[in-house]
Amino acid sequence: MTTLYGLKNCDSCRKAIAFLKAGGWPYRFHDLRDDGLPADVLADWVEQVGWEPLLNRRSTTWRGLSEAEKKDLDEEKAVRLMLAAPTLVKRPVIRLAERTVVGFGAPQQAEVGTALGAAE
Repeated sequence: MTTLYGLKNCDSCRKAIAFLKAGGWPYRFHDLRDDGLPADVLADWVEQVGWEPLLNRRSTTWRGLSEAEKKDLDEEKAVRLMLAAPTLVKRPVIRLAERTVVGFGAPQQAEVGTALGAAE
């Protein structure tokens, strides 16, 4: 089952949901704000795609961090920040059977469509 992690009021997440519905692909929505972000899920994403693509440095949450929190970022610190504030995660994160896709630009749409189309 495909799981879409994001926020219900996020435009990119809404686009991804519409894309999945239009394709007739079943999915489960996990709201990062309401449902939280389990440490094991984040660890899996970091292992698959790395921490840097996951950290949304354009978010309101990021802008609200102190300079000390933003300084000297490494994987451990970034993971700690994302667990404390899941809205720091770039959205959406789409967990497919064998891969994790971060964001929903044209390349990610094609990747998701190909992966799910092949799974039919």
